[in-house]
This record gives sequence, C-alpha cells and structure tokens, in this order.
Amino acid sequence: MRGMNSNPASTTNSNGTVPAAEAASVPSPTFSPLYQQIKALITQGLEFGEWKPGEIIPSEVELAARYKVSQGTVRKAIDELAADNLLVRRQGKGTFVAAHNEDRVQFRFLRLLPDDGDVHPHVSRLLECRRLRAPAEIARQLDLKPADPVVLIKRLLQFDGVTTVFDEIWLPGAVFRGLTAERFSEYKGPLYTMFETEFGTRMIRASEKIRAVAADETVAQYLGVAEGFPLLLVERVSYTYGDRPVEVRRGWYVTTGYYYYQNDLS
Repeated sequence: MRGMNSNPASTTNSNGTVPAAEAASVPSPTFSPLYQQIKALITQGLEFGEWKPGEIIPSEVELAARYKVSQGTVRKAIDELAADNLLVRRQGKGTFVAAHNEDRVQFRFLRLLPDDGDVHPHVSRLLECRRLRAPAEIARQLDLKPADPVVLIKRLLQFDGVTTVFDEIWLPGAVFRGLTAERFSEYKGPLYTMFETEFGTRMIRASEKIRAVAADETVAQYLGVAEGFPLLLVERVSYTYGDRPVEVRRGWYVTTGYYYYQNDLS
C-alpha cells in the first residue's frame, strides 16, 4: 500500500534488508549499563540534597532493595562515585558523601605543592569582593546572559608567609546571593567548603588550562615580584551537578620552590 514507507528516500534489498551503506547512517539506540543508571539515580539524590555532604548514605543492601537491583550493581555504581570523589568509603563505618573540608577532596582542587612534596597550610587574604555585571566572556563561560549579576573575588594565597598565588574568581550572582566581603572574611575554612555549606553549591569537577606568562604590572604588585617575572596562569571553570558551570577562576602562581603539575607515565 502507498504511504507505508515514512522515508521515501530509503530503499531495501530484495530480501527486505537495508543496504549496508544506508544502514551505517542510521543511528543506533543508546544503551546505558545498569550500574550507570544506578549511579545516575544516586547522583540525583546527591544533587537534590537527599544525602548532604558528610552524611552517611544507605548501605549497599538498602540501595539494592530500593532500586530493585543486585548488590553488586550498586557496589559498582558506588565505586565509580568514589573514584569521582563524590562519595568516600570509610572502612568499618560505611559510605559517606564527600565534603570539601576533607583533605583528599580539598587538595584535589589546590594542586600547588612544594618541591619537598609536603602539603603546607596556606592563608587566604581577601583583596576585593563585589557584585557587578558579567563581562561578555565571563557570562559565556558561566552560561549566563550578558550583564547578568556576578560576584568578583580577588584574593592572595600565602604559604609559609610568602605570597604565592593571586586569584581572580567569578561566580554567578543568582547562586551566591549574600556573599559579601564581610562574610568571606569571617569564614575561616576552605573556599569550596563555604560554597558547599553556606550556598548549597558543590564543585564536583573542573576544567583547567595552564600556560606560562610574564607578570604584568598589576599582578606583579600583588605577588611582590618584578614586572615580567615568569608565572603560571591557571584558568579554571568549575562545575556542579548537571554539569552547570558555577565558577570561573584565573590564578597566577609563583612556582619558585613549587610545582603545579605531576603526571606518572607508563
């Protein structure tokens, strides 16, 4: 009967099959393994605040019963979430939602280490915190409309009393309502912990670009180095659940006695 073929350009062989060349152009249905589906459901629970940072999540047995899957499937999903630093396994205690105040999570985002390999405590010194309209490039990176409100933070990081990093941080104003210089200065913990606990925004991944630059006049003054001094510029976009960008950061690093990047090749 006429009209049965919804694609008039499509043809079939005498045996009713689609020619190989045409079949190759037909998209195949997507398939997600069961453990990936469970991982997505647990991640959704994290995003919606069902389990908050630092809290224990239900056991593998309880989650298996909840989602009507095997315990092994749940375990594989949790293994991946732990590898993504969203969950933390604690021997004999259970599995907990990772929090930014834990060293293993905190220092995943601050990777500047001294040559001796030890982690040295640092002090943050606020230079500026103000609200303004987003410049075009920042709006693009944060997926905002041009001139949407943003918060700009400028700060220095000092290691062992030596100024080592100058940060310029841009945040979406709608997400970080109420973030002021006073509130920033009063908070003594890691910056990402404040974002997590006081603004309900958890950074779960970041994309970074690193390049060598010469210090311009302004950056040189902030860092106490000569103009033209060699620095590392680290440009980062951080994302929360749903792959939503919630931070643009530009950091200028003095690497005398420090290294930023380490990779083991095999």
